[in-house]
Amino acid sequence: MQSAAFTLSPSLSLPLRNYSLNASRPSLPLRLFAKHTEGVNSNGASSTSFLRRSWTLSPSSSFKFRPLPPSPPRAAENAVPDSAPAENSLFKTLELGALFGLWYLFNIYFNIYNKQVLKAFHYPVTVTVVQFAVGTVLVAIMWGLNLYKRPKISGAMLGAILPLAAVHTLGNLFTNMSLGKVAVSFTHTIKAMEPFFSVILSAMFLGEFPTPWVVGSLVPIVGGVALASVTEASFNWAGFWSAMASNVTNQSRNVLSKKAMVKKEDSMDNITLFSIITVMSFFLLAPVAVFTEGVKFTPAYLQSAGLNVKQLYVRSLLAALCFHAYQQVSYMILQRVSPVTHSVGNCVKRVVVIVSSVIFFQTPVSPVNAFGTAIALAGVFLYSRVKRIKSKPKSA
Repeated sequence: MQSAAFTLSPSLSLPLRNYSLNASRPSLPLRLFAKHTEGVNSNGASSTSFLRRSWTLSPSSSFKFRPLPPSPPRAAENAVPDSAPAENSLFKTLELGALFGLWYLFNIYFNIYNKQVLKAFHYPVTVTVVQFAVGTVLVAIMWGLNLYKRPKISGAMLGAILPLAAVHTLGNLFTNMSLGKVAVSFTHTIKAMEPFFSVILSAMFLGEFPTPWVVGSLVPIVGGVALASVTEASFNWAGFWSAMASNVTNQSRNVLSKKAMVKKEDSMDNITLFSIITVMSFFLLAPVAVFTEGVKFTPAYLQSAGLNVKQLYVRSLLAALCFHAYQQVSYMILQRVSPVTHSVGNCVKRVVVIVSSVIFFQTPVSPVNAFGTAIALAGVFLYSRVKRIKSKPKSA
């Protein structure tokens, strides 16, 4: 009878998967021993014993590990419907389109209701406080019901956010002051000059100098706004300078957000940041409103002024809701698209708001005025496209 401790044929292929020998590595001898003992087989014949053999494996050896070919994937495990990626892409496109539509719709209704309130109630500071107050209530509901994660805020974070809240408050206050003095279309035409102030403030405080392409795109913006201002039927210096001040403060917010960055570990998303700024803006502006305009939003005062209390309250509430909603949707869009795409969408939004306000309020617009507005908006669109063009470094 024979017994074998271990047998291996030199031509045997070992089924080792994904095994490879690197020729650059040093040769490590691998000896496989086979021992055969003499015995008697079943037929009674004596079997010869063979000597102890060994094989040395090296990268140059003819004995190689040959991996088995991978088994074909199972159809049941890897079957993916061809229509799944297309359906997912279509859903995302429809979702993004719906968000852009809501962004524009909320903007249109905010400007309409806000203008109606400011035409009847000539207290822009109080109107702005009401809008921040409604936003503060919405933020409290959102955090209280865990509709959005409530942030953990430290004193250092509040200190970093305070300047942003201050310029945010001023930006919205100046916008409402302008809307109370001039037509909605003219206010937004002036606000098309935001890129101009963004370039100036970035160069002054951040050392970011514009490329020739960016400077060239500012020419039609400034020229278009100037042409529209000269031919504007509702032109008013108070409204004009209020809109300009709104441009400065809004772009100052962008500069401050870069200079006074919150620590990386304490960073937060844009929706949370906007929510905190809204609450802080309310507490910053409420005392100013009481001090400068008094308590004017009570039913008794509104009735004594001959105003429709219910109508004014409803329009103020709708304007505040639309204001907060379009800001939230804007940040939701920004999380899904690039800043350049968002900037282009914002340019289109301004066109939609101007056209809709002209139609709703029957604002008289001369051909020269319309031409100036169109030039300014075309310059904004051009600015959003050339802003990403980097200047070539000078060769030494």
